Amino acid sequence: MNILISGGSGFLGSAFSNEILKRYQQMDRELHITWLTRDKTQQHPTHINMMTYDELAASDKSFNVILNLAGAGIADARWSDARKEQLLASRMKPTESLLAFIARSSIKPKLLVSGSAIGWYGTQGDKPLTESSGFEIDFAHKLCDGWEQLALKATESGVPVAIVRTGVVIHPEGGMLSKLLTPFKMGVGGQLGDGKQIMSWVSRDDWVGAAIFIIEKHLANNTEQAAKAITNNNTLKTANDTPAVVYNLTSPNPVTNHTFTKNVGVWLHRPTFFTLPEFLLKLMFGEMSTLLIDGQKVLPQALLNAGYEFKQPTLKQALAEQK
Repeated sequence: MNILISGGSGFLGSAFSNEILKRYQQMDRELHITWLTRDKTQQHPTHINMMTYDELAASDKSFNVILNLAGAGIADARWSDARKEQLLASRMKPTESLLAFIARSSIKPKLLVSGSAIGWYGTQGDKPLTESSGFEIDFAHKLCDGWEQLALKATESGVPVAIVRTGVVIHPEGGMLSKLLTPFKMGVGGQLGDGKQIMSWVSRDDWVGAAIFIIEKHLANNTEQAAKAITNNNTLKTANDTPAVVYNLTSPNPVTNHTFTKNVGVWLHRPTFFTLPEFLLKLMFGEMSTLLIDGQKVLPQALLNAGYEFKQPTLKQALAEQK
């Protein structure tokens, strides 16, 4: 099998690559992974092929699966107008390149898995949200929805699409947890605001496991039949009969920020007495503070209905099993 990944060297793409390669080696099955990159000279594992976007534009290679993860971190910088434009462009331009490749390919991919985030649902407090839930309009929703709608254009070329809406990914090597390690280790970690906001998280191991599960399910037998067999109110509307579905990549056990803070403190054997008040978070981060203050209770209903079994379903397990 051949897999093409945009954002392959990132926090999620690299972990996905390592795990699926390991699984295929154990099964003695052939697998080739290619990372799309702006700079082909960047360091990468020897078992990974590299391809620039310019090379993709002229390539006649075929791929069974495309995994579209490229995009600047939404919480990496304050949301100025320029930053918002950068966040959008960093997602749309790679996706446009992939769509152009798909459109002219004589042998189409069997599946496009395209990234998104639970920000698609907007701020809805502690209301349980599944793949069939509606949304509230804010910047995060607009960003995610624009990315999703563009990716869905692959169905116009007859390529099925699986959108993965990712929650807060837990692993010390990146994401939210890596940013918190230093203050927590210094004993100045604490809850954000009143701590009641719901945090929908997923361990990186389960994110990778779920992504592989989705790919294998959709490639089994016939993609369209597989999609219909496991769909439960997670079908997305397309212009033709080519299937498109969405999955929430979150743990089935979301927690409050207070609970998250206490669990991280116990895991690191550090106190968690401090609190960053809401007004200070708004002063420090501006509009982006909504990611820290306003909760979302997003549940992985489609994954559970499809039969995925979480390896680390609770936050305590996810922290205890970090490597």
